[in-house]
Amino acid sequence: MLHRNTKVFWLTMFAQTGVGIAFLGGLALAVLLVPINKVIANCIMEKNKEMLKHKDVRVKLMTELLCGVRVIKFYAWEPYFDARVKACRAKELKSLRAIKYLDAVCVYLWAALPVVVSIVIFITYVLLGHQLSATKVFTALALVGMLILPLNNFPWVLNGILEAKVSLDRIQHFLELTDQDLHAYYSRACPSNPASALEMHNSTFSWSPESKENSESHVPRGSQLFIQDLLVTKGALVGVIGKVGCGKSTLLAAITGELSSQGEQVYVWDLEKGFGLAAQEPWIQFTSIRENILFGKEYDAQFYQEVINACALSDDLNILPAGDQTEVGENGVTLSGGQKARIALARAIYQEKELYLLDDPLAAVDADVTNHLMQKCILGILGHKTRILCTHRIEVLGNADLIVLMDNGRILRAGTPANILPLVEAVPNLGAMRRKDTIVTECNEVEEVEHEEEEPIQLNHFSKREEEKKEGAVAFKVYRAYWLAVGSCLALSILLSLLLMQASRNISDWWLSNWISSLPHTENNSINSLAALPSSTLLLFSHEGLVSPVLSSISSNGTLNVNFYLTVYGCIAGVNSVFTILRAFLFACGTIHAATVIHNRLLRRVMKATMTFFDTTPTGRILNRFSSDLYCVDDSLPFILNIFLANIFGLLGMLVMITYGLPWIGLVLLPLVAIYYSIQLYYRRTSRELKRLYSLTLSPIYTHFSETLTGLSTIRATRVTGRFETENQERLELNQRCRFASNTAMQWLDIRLQMIGVAVVTAIAGIAIIQHQRKLGDPGLVGLALSYALSVTNLLSGLITSFTQTETMMVSVERTEEYATEIPIESQEELLPVAPNWPDKGQIEFQQVILAYRPELPNALDGVTFTIYPGEKIGIVGRTGSGKSTLFLALFRMMELRGGHILLDSIDHGSVSLKELRSRLAIIPQDPFLFSGTLRENLDPQQHHTDDDLHQVLEQCHLHTLIAEMGGLNCELRERGKSLSVGQRQLVCLARALLTQAKILCIDEATASIDQKTDRLIQQTIHQRFADKTVLTIAHRLNTILDSDRVLVMHAGRVAELDSPAVLSQKQDSLFQHLLQCGYQ
Repeated sequence: MLHRNTKVFWLTMFAQTGVGIAFLGGLALAVLLVPINKVIANCIMEKNKEMLKHKDVRVKLMTELLCGVRVIKFYAWEPYFDARVKACRAKELKSLRAIKYLDAVCVYLWAALPVVVSIVIFITYVLLGHQLSATKVFTALALVGMLILPLNNFPWVLNGILEAKVSLDRIQHFLELTDQDLHAYYSRACPSNPASALEMHNSTFSWSPESKENSESHVPRGSQLFIQDLLVTKGALVGVIGKVGCGKSTLLAAITGELSSQGEQVYVWDLEKGFGLAAQEPWIQFTSIRENILFGKEYDAQFYQEVINACALSDDLNILPAGDQTEVGENGVTLSGGQKARIALARAIYQEKELYLLDDPLAAVDADVTNHLMQKCILGILGHKTRILCTHRIEVLGNADLIVLMDNGRILRAGTPANILPLVEAVPNLGAMRRKDTIVTECNEVEEVEHEEEEPIQLNHFSKREEEKKEGAVAFKVYRAYWLAVGSCLALSILLSLLLMQASRNISDWWLSNWISSLPHTENNSINSLAALPSSTLLLFSHEGLVSPVLSSISSNGTLNVNFYLTVYGCIAGVNSVFTILRAFLFACGTIHAATVIHNRLLRRVMKATMTFFDTTPTGRILNRFSSDLYCVDDSLPFILNIFLANIFGLLGMLVMITYGLPWIGLVLLPLVAIYYSIQLYYRRTSRELKRLYSLTLSPIYTHFSETLTGLSTIRATRVTGRFETENQERLELNQRCRFASNTAMQWLDIRLQMIGVAVVTAIAGIAIIQHQRKLGDPGLVGLALSYALSVTNLLSGLITSFTQTETMMVSVERTEEYATEIPIESQEELLPVAPNWPDKGQIEFQQVILAYRPELPNALDGVTFTIYPGEKIGIVGRTGSGKSTLFLALFRMMELRGGHILLDSIDHGSVSLKELRSRLAIIPQDPFLFSGTLRENLDPQQHHTDDDLHQVLEQCHLHTLIAEMGGLNCELRERGKSLSVGQRQLVCLARALLTQAKILCIDEATASIDQKTDRLIQQTIHQRFADKTVLTIAHRLNTILDSDRVLVMHAGRVAELDSPAVLSQKQDSLFQHLLQCGYQ
């Protein structure tokens, strides 16, 4: 900064010496623009803050969208979320548009100021009665050019500092958030009972710190917890029960320190080792099954196999060619719910902790696996550990040492199973519901889990698809795509405005030289001044180089019409200003349009992508396109492209003027261009690949960070935060290596370009000295050669730098175009038109249906054939991974069939458009995914129903009281519905289904996390509301489907049995009977 101030001072002194006080007029104008630029910079900073806020909202929404894309496709909500993301993008672009237009004003001031200041100086000088001369004119022009740059650069530097401050303030705000204070949270004192593993006394917990804002807001039940007394002894099995939303998961979160505490501290024995946590929503990393279970610990083959056996995973792994090295999808998306639960349980066991917190791990598994997990795992391998088990399956708690009954965030009762379980309305056993003589047989011992020839769906041969990196030059189609995104007419207008701007600038210089040529004594003044003329390395065009017409057409006329020349010069400058600002705003408009088009094309393609694409592509990789790459398209690319285009037209204009004045200089430029070309060609190859590597290494950072946030509670509880921080630093360091190498390569280029420029100037200077000594040349031509040599070399250097950087930035366009054109998409064909009320009967026919998740994988459904009649209620059962959920995926065409047909009311569902098909069916998915926003938006995003309809379904789902406490239909739900418990989220998803008029309803374990009393009430509601409709229900709680018309038993992707529950329960060696026996033994 001191260097710039000193430079401005001396340049001002020199200019004042040349043209006197006339220079102060131009200086005043230049200085006046400094606060103007400062005001513009402040406006840009404010708009930048707004833009970053809107960008955060958009990226957050995209993260939710990608995580819940399966739900979006089930409900055919793509248009709604497409519009929602575009609305966020529109707000972001509104701020970006303001920034670009303010930038356009700055560009205009930067480009037009030299001409305007020069006019002011010369007009002032002439009006003061002085006569212009070549010496004064061209010296003043050179000094003006050197003075303008530091004055113009100051606001840009300041603007950069302000933008950095915005980002630093956001980081600082985050860093100042309250951290976990585990020292204050947990007690280090001796417990009241030496045998205690956990003690909590008079403690109040909440999900957010106490504040006035929180106290006045609507807080749902279950978000606050009060524990008067809870003591768990070492080695005990504690069962925690209660209705949905009573605070069971909140209790476990309070134990792990995830909540804010008021009151006495929590005592945990051997706290430093952490907890073995199996969360209600299993968190699975995008890696192999073994790495998920090891979770950073060393591999102990014997103990590892014991854990696998205890968690009933042996047979699942045995049928996989890669075994436990098989990679699973992001968050285990390719696993069934039961498989995810068992892998998460195995991970917790392998960590070898003293206190295990098991949050409903039995909800997603069938009765057979439940018995196995209880006997071999919870009562087996963990038999000597302290275990707290939250569950709705109260029938498994007979061996518990302590039962805790909760309601509304408080412990109602605590005692032995004999004292507590009679207080809870138990599940009616099979004999009470449908007494048959030979249904339940004596089971002497729990049978081993059998999976003969069973196919765990989606898991087979799964592997993460590595991100591909393009090689070589950026393809022409990428540039073409950006051109079309700008718009052909708009792009041509930008090029035309650039041409006219450059031409008017060159004409103004030519007119000024013509004016000077008409002055008396021009010849001597011009030649002498040129010999000593300082070379302007800062002007895009050297005004002093345009005196060549003076040498060929010196006027002998001593008279001068000053007013005429001033008027024409001012008009030309005015026209130049018009073209300059037109070009600036056209370019800003074009780049904004390109950013809009590229985002919309990318979003549209991703919304249409197949589920296989989402299953094999990490979320972070997709988000990288929507965040880092789009930011480059929005900001970085337009900035450098603007410079590149200006340099191209500037070079063309300069070459035209040089060739006109000094034709022989082309002999010097030709080899110079060849040298520059070879250097830029070598540099471009490197910079291009480094940019691709940078983008490639950025995706794992997004993926790892997103994955870490999702599993943060597990990571903290297990005490492995240090490992995840190290992994993040390693990924970040790899990414920064690419950035450092890219910056180093840029310096490599800059050094060589500067060295070549110095060599060229030195050579011409040497020739000039020889010519001067031998009196072979004109000193004026020597001055021109020196001046243009320096200007051309710097312009060529700038052109190469901007060109290579533009190509580097085009890699982001290349990456967005890859997703916008190449990723596989679902069929978008409008096929057979169907009636508005189709399917009006609800008949479903599977005819030899074969389905595989990918062409190279085995069949997940293998020749499935059955017929479901209109209005029939079908229960679907089978072992975990037997293909139950795959039936629904086939019905909704989430994956296209490999063979066979599915008929809905005798119409092949493959001949109906996806939008029509999915909008005519209803489903309650296994994963109760909710989006951030209001409850109303989650229930009825397309606003097809009245408030009365919404309140009615909430009442039927037993959510009306809870929602009223939260603030009604407009209450805000947190990301992924975390304001509600998992069971409450399942009830909200059920409410969605109750709103539908579809004749076919698919229920996939919709009440797994709901207490049994509420479950029965919900089943009654479903039977009443869907009495005349076809209902398919997947259930592990067999009591929920015992009153079905028929039961479909799946095994290894095939239909094993299909008949009424009464017939199958009496059938000898029936799989259904086996499941019943294990469920009621």
